Amino acid sequence: MFPKTQVIVNPESNKGQTRKKWREIREALKHFIRDFKYEFTEFPFQAAEISRSAIKEGSELIIGVGGDGTINEIANGFYENTRIINPNSVLGIVPSGTGCDLIKSLNVPRGLSNALKTLTEAPSSLIDVGRVTFRDNTGHLTERFFLNVADFGIGGEVVKNVTDSRMKRKASSYLKCLLSTVLSFTNKKVQITIDGRSLDLEEYMIGAVSNGRVFGKGMKIAPKAKIDDGFFDFILVKGMKLFEFFRNVWRIYAGTHLSHPKISFIKGKKITADPVDLKEPVLLELDGDQLGRLPAVFDIVPRSILVKGYI
Repeated sequence: MFPKTQVIVNPESNKGQTRKKWREIREALKHFIRDFKYEFTEFPFQAAEISRSAIKEGSELIIGVGGDGTINEIANGFYENTRIINPNSVLGIVPSGTGCDLIKSLNVPRGLSNALKTLTEAPSSLIDVGRVTFRDNTGHLTERFFLNVADFGIGGEVVKNVTDSRMKRKASSYLKCLLSTVLSFTNKKVQITIDGRSLDLEEYMIGAVSNGRVFGKGMKIAPKAKIDDGFFDFILVKGMKLFEFFRNVWRIYAGTHLSHPKISFIKGKKITADPVDLKEPVLLELDGDQLGRLPAVFDIVPRSILVKGYI
């Protein structure tokens, strides 16, 4: 018997290709799921509202069609007042975005047919979720969940630049924005505490609070991370000069960077990050969306949400 299913589609994902391919995706879904309702998102954060309403109305399988940002919104809809609404509801993913890094930790294949097979054949596995309290871009204190990676520093700046370029209708890739952002980026002095232990005050380029292994359109930032082990893999990259970063950035894509003397890898359950200079914002991004800035507190919520995939 098929579970009651709600499909949530971000038609603008993958630079609008999801809208163009929706008929093909819908017909393919019918072969695997048979009966489902679907709804398109029309504005930011609507996916969370649709997801939350569907779960309250009895949907047991919520399928997201889009990229990491869409899946993040849908996952946030599994919660109300920071508590899971129905612990038996399951999140499924049909990757259709410019950024689909989460699926690499879930071993969900990218091709449509194989991704749909995952929805019916893969087990429903409990994974950890990150919870972060931070200041949003309007300065208000807010709380949000993330499934893959939250990072502060240059990552937040890059995502902001990618978003700004799309709003200006310019075609800018993540890598192109990364390279241009590095040229103007200044390292950020941040006080960090991990599970009650304060680190020495340093200037950082990247602080990645990792639940999954991959972020930034393919960077293997936390190659040892396990999405269900009850810990964050916290990766800190100290300030680097321009030539030094360009000489080593390939190592992050390859996942061989943890041995670099300016890169630290620490496992932890609670991480606090406070900027030293509040006048100089340190931008924060969650699962590919730039949503706020430091200060922030990150907590792991162990084995919190059921997801279709191969852990």
